[in-house]
Amino acid sequence: MTYLICTTCGVQMDENVTRDDICPICTDERQYVNPNGQSWTTLPDLISSGMYQTTVTEEQPGLSSLVTTPKFGIGQTAYLVAGTKRILWDCITYLDQTVIEEVGQLDTMALSHPHYYATQVEWAETFEIPLYIHEADKEWVTRPSERIVFWSGDRLELADDVVLHRIGGHFDGATVLEWTAGDEGRGILLTGDIIRVVADRAWVSFMYSYPNLIPLPATTVAEMASVLEDVRFNQIYDAFHKIVVTDANAAVARSASRYIEALNGHVKERERR
Repeated sequence: MTYLICTTCGVQMDENVTRDDICPICTDERQYVNPNGQSWTTLPDLISSGMYQTTVTEEQPGLSSLVTTPKFGIGQTAYLVAGTKRILWDCITYLDQTVIEEVGQLDTMALSHPHYYATQVEWAETFEIPLYIHEADKEWVTRPSERIVFWSGDRLELADDVVLHRIGGHFDGATVLEWTAGDEGRGILLTGDIIRVVADRAWVSFMYSYPNLIPLPATTVAEMASVLEDVRFNQIYDAFHKIVVTDANAAVARSASRYIEALNGHVKERERR
């Protein structure tokens, strides 16, 4: 069976979707249909094109990034956490035999939100592992599989050193991953773009839609920050390979405060120099 993949978001559909259909992920206001029109491809077509490769790069001991070049779909980064278990965080579309061999064994995988579902079922079935998605985002799954585990609540321990936290915001089930052993035991938070590291790497931001620049309500951002108050992490890695290298917990708190102040009309005036 060959499954269609939307070229705009990179998410794979089930067998019922045809080339005459429009991607249900992209028609949502958080994403967009390409102004040139809907287009589809397949994983075999991507592989046979010879254009793409996914590179696995060690970021630090126990943490590797997976990036596809040239960019395909949204262009997100996935991460491999090699702690007490080998866990794939988020997903990218391109998967071939070279990637399979380079990644090696996996124990499980987990997703932050629907924009990064990509070819998640291909990955889960290839590595014969469970795939964890929060049940609040169940409606966005475009290719069902018995490999998918819909978890509930606001916290799930995937391993002794890995915890999923549902913090909401971008999607109802929006999730981040806490790796307690990361950064030499100081803790790392993998955030997808549920929390996005901005140009000034000492700050982060939060959005309902990034491509369409739709902000989140102040109350939602306050709730997201509140969930993370008691989570210990020194670094953040986001979906676009941007990193808060130190004091990341404080960066989230002060960024949430600034965001809320701005939405409430209390942007600080800077002295002109």
